[in-house]
Amino acid sequence: MTTSLKQRLVVSVIDREGGYVNHSSDRGGPTNYGITLAVARANGYYGDMRELPKSLAVRIYEARYWTSIRLDRIAPISATLAEYLFDFGVHSGPGRSAKELQRTLNVLNNRGKLFADLKEDGAVGPATLDALDAFRKARGGAGLYVLAESINGVRIAFCRGLAERDERQEDFAYGWFKRIVNLRSEVESDQADRLVATLYSEIAAEVA
Repeated sequence: MTTSLKQRLVVSVIDREGGYVNHSSDRGGPTNYGITLAVARANGYYGDMRELPKSLAVRIYEARYWTSIRLDRIAPISATLAEYLFDFGVHSGPGRSAKELQRTLNVLNNRGKLFADLKEDGAVGPATLDALDAFRKARGGAGLYVLAESINGVRIAFCRGLAERDERQEDFAYGWFKRIVNLRSEVESDQADRLVATLYSEIAAEVA
């Protein structure tokens, strides 16, 4: 089975998040496969979170955290950037992930010489994609690496801020940081490919 980056990202986050969890310090409330109660309800699921179908979790991850921020267009430019944006979106919301991309591009446009400032609205549209392509043309692969790692730095700082503002979030801080710095090695591993084969076989049996 040939696996896609999208599939490897989805199965990696499901494997990392595990099944049903209802941690008293988690502001999102009960989760299953990393899907929060609010997100499940927003996607039409009103059952017990313990019974959330894995196939629905996969569809939510693909639509909400991949398709919504146009990672199908970003991944061919930089797979690493797509990985970081996807997981940032899963953890902190796709709008925040996209907005941080826009903010970072705005400070890397050399005072408008490379491309015009973007509206920082968290919606990835033609202007954001064109700006990313202009940045790639100007800075090349080395520049894309700097951009991707800058997004990861922003994400770490954001997570640190959560724990600083609410001491209960220190329960998760080390795990958050570990997740961020180890993401690429997890997603690009042979284990991720094996997880894809297993998960999608399970889903096929679930919906049969």
